[in-house]
Amino acid sequence: MQLLGGSGGPALTVRAVCRKAALTERYFYESFADRDEFVRAVYDDVCTRAMNTLTSATTPREAVERFVELMVDDPVRGRVLLLAPAVEPVLVRSGAEWMPNFIDLLQRKLSRIGDAVLQKMIATSLVGGLSSLFTAYLHGQLGATRRQFIDYCINMLYITAAPYVPAGELGKSQ
Repeated sequence: MQLLGGSGGPALTVRAVCRKAALTERYFYESFADRDEFVRAVYDDVCTRAMNTLTSATTPREAVERFVELMVDDPVRGRVLLLAPAVEPVLVRSGAEWMPNFIDLLQRKLSRIGDAVLQKMIATSLVGGLSSLFTAYLHGQLGATRRQFIDYCINMLYITAAPYVPAGELGKSQ
């Protein structure tokens, strides 16, 4: 994961992986057909962890805080999820395949909004906006404290969804 999500961008070769893991190339090829399969496996693992983190959250604040812990406290993981698909050709397709999963998850969390089309549009815009925010935060481009960043993300979730949530439902968990 460190080789794929390094601060200077991916530096992942089979030899580098074997050196980092203290394995022989033979062992590598017993587990993976090639470099691309390994890269996809690393990316899928990071995406699965992110989905599990978000799925288990019961409130927007909990979801954002857990996601920050997962992606910002371990910036290598954050760079793999958010940046690697843009610079690693084998992940272009994987990134496009995973994005709808994150949108669907958020759409399910928007269950108090009765219109499925609105749910989908809100979820799509929020995932896109939050992805951009997390990317900028990982790059140190926002100048925000951790608390400011978390609070802004939570406010963004509420402000975007609030106009479509029936009166009396806003602020309840999920």
